[in-house]
Amino acid sequence: MEPKILVIYKSTTGFTKRYAQMLSKEVACTLAPYKSATPELMSAYETVVFGSRAHAGRIDGYPRIKEMYKKSSARKFALFVTGAMPAAAEDTISAFWAQNLPGNELQKVPHFYLPGGLCYEKMPFSDKLMMKAAVAMVKKKKHKTAEDLEMERAMASSYDISDPAYLKPLVSLLKKAGG
Repeated sequence: MEPKILVIYKSTTGFTKRYAQMLSKEVACTLAPYKSATPELMSAYETVVFGSRAHAGRIDGYPRIKEMYKKSSARKFALFVTGAMPAAAEDTISAFWAQNLPGNELQKVPHFYLPGGLCYEKMPFSDKLMMKAAVAMVKKKKHKTAEDLEMERAMASSYDISDPAYLKPLVSLLKKAGG
């Protein structure tokens, strides 16, 4: 039986692709890189899942995927985002979702945050510059909070906090949906 789920992923440093691959081991699905996404491809599936990174406060590639999904005949949509923020930063993650899922999308679109990490070795030059600027801003602060100190430490070098356990809520949703 053909999978009813299409997982489109946009990965820059590898965390999103790795989570998409982990997801494919848990549920029957087809993986497709972002560049190959089309409304026609999406229409061949009942459910579309889009995975991408949190980048400069936004979901990288989401506006384009959202428009393609609207043009497709796929019936269900879900979203996962990877990032360097630990899962425990719930207030920051909630604010991120509120900023990126306007109107009723926040309630209608199932969305999942999957901690990944930082990989300076695979990061584009422009992103490295952005990170250096962020680190410099935190270092210049005179009265640092515990969160500031943790952020400064975390952004100092590459790290990987990804874990298949973070996928469990998304896997559960997809299995309930008949995936």
